[in-house]
Amino acid sequence: MSSNDLTPKQRLAIERAKMTEQAPERRVTNFEEVNQGLPEAVAVKEAQRCLDCKNKPCIEGCPVGVRIPEFITALAEDDLPKAAEILLTDNALPCTTGRVCPQEVQCEALCIRGKKGEPVAIGWLERFVADWAAQHADTPKLFGNKPAKKTGKTVCVVGSGPGGLTAAGELARMGHDVTIFEALHATGGVLRYGIPEFRLPKAIVDREVANLESLGVKIECNVIVGKTITVEEIMEEFDACFVANGAGLPMFMNIPGENFRGVYSANEYLTRVNLMGAYRDDARTPVVRGKKAVIFGGGNTAMDSVRTAMRLGADPAIIAYRRSRAEMPARIEEIQHAEEEGIQFDFLVAPLEILGDEDGSVRAVKMQRMELGEPDASGRRRPVPIEGSEFELEADVIIVAIGVLANPILTNACPALDLNKWGNIIVDENTMTSISGVFAGGDIVRGGATVILAMGDGKHAANQIDVFLKNI
Repeated sequence: MSSNDLTPKQRLAIERAKMTEQAPERRVTNFEEVNQGLPEAVAVKEAQRCLDCKNKPCIEGCPVGVRIPEFITALAEDDLPKAAEILLTDNALPCTTGRVCPQEVQCEALCIRGKKGEPVAIGWLERFVADWAAQHADTPKLFGNKPAKKTGKTVCVVGSGPGGLTAAGELARMGHDVTIFEALHATGGVLRYGIPEFRLPKAIVDREVANLESLGVKIECNVIVGKTITVEEIMEEFDACFVANGAGLPMFMNIPGENFRGVYSANEYLTRVNLMGAYRDDARTPVVRGKKAVIFGGGNTAMDSVRTAMRLGADPAIIAYRRSRAEMPARIEEIQHAEEEGIQFDFLVAPLEILGDEDGSVRAVKMQRMELGEPDASGRRRPVPIEGSEFELEADVIIVAIGVLANPILTNACPALDLNKWGNIIVDENTMTSISGVFAGGDIVRGGATVILAMGDGKHAANQIDVFLKNI
């Protein structure tokens, strides 16, 4: 039956698709992707659940403005080339966002279908269409068209993370010559060093970067802006610059014992594993493979860290979070996957001190029980210590995943940039910084945020840079 022949009642009767996954007992032994994707027939049927409603609120929930109902309608008609062209025109990194974007609090949260049952699985359909497009050579390339006629204008993008890649692709499509300066030896930023292989295979990052290069984007790795070159020197060579160097400065808890061997920031731990291959026996930058790992934090980075620690042999691998499960900011799917894999959760606890042995290695952490009091500035109830509730928890690996701060290398070398009290770059409504022609977005402006919000900043900045270039 054609999608056009389905009545609203028939669409409402279709149950939400289920994602095929590796079995928990198998996936904890490897770094292969957990979610296996939807078969085509299942994806088409799931697309037919969409009511194609008049106001299309799901688009408002998408930071990059994907025309969600249009690509889903095409998929519901089994017109995969059309679905791919729509999706790839609007989204520079669809294979990535289909895997790591928090759709449940964005587009799917606004889905009208969700008012009567479960929302359309927009994220899974995005992943299906993007993966299909990547597997078919006759599918239109990224953005669904060729770059515009060359403008002769040049733009430097600092950082090849999601914000930088998105801005670079948009600007190249507009006809500008774009060069990305990447500090590391490989592209992708947080997509490569921060997100484990079991959530986002690095082959997908490589593929999406290759799509951008096919548009003419040039990428130079091992260029540390603030060390190798300054923003001022960039502006002598380029007509505009977009700074998207992220938030790479880890936060610690400022408790005794954080210098013991076996204590890592999540940033360092995940970078060693994801970028430098610390999971291999011959790794030149290994990590301590603890038998008892405790991870502090409740976000996606904490989930990535604890699930990685388990795959490296930790049992137990424990999430220690100072609030309750209801306040955890991690994606629901990531929490569920962690629970299925046997991750332990210790809620309403806070660390007081990390304890070490005579060799300077971690042996335990001294903890305190908490209870929830009045809401704080975040709107969540503030954890309050319970007097006399201290206890010790054995551990030989501690991973601190409580957030990150703005990367200071670039900004320290560029005093002309206005910063806020946290060290983030201040921008106006057009994403322009205090330096004319220098724009910024992503975590260096927001602080630690999500991949899709950084991409939204990159897309908005590209449009503003295009306007700027047309007026110089």
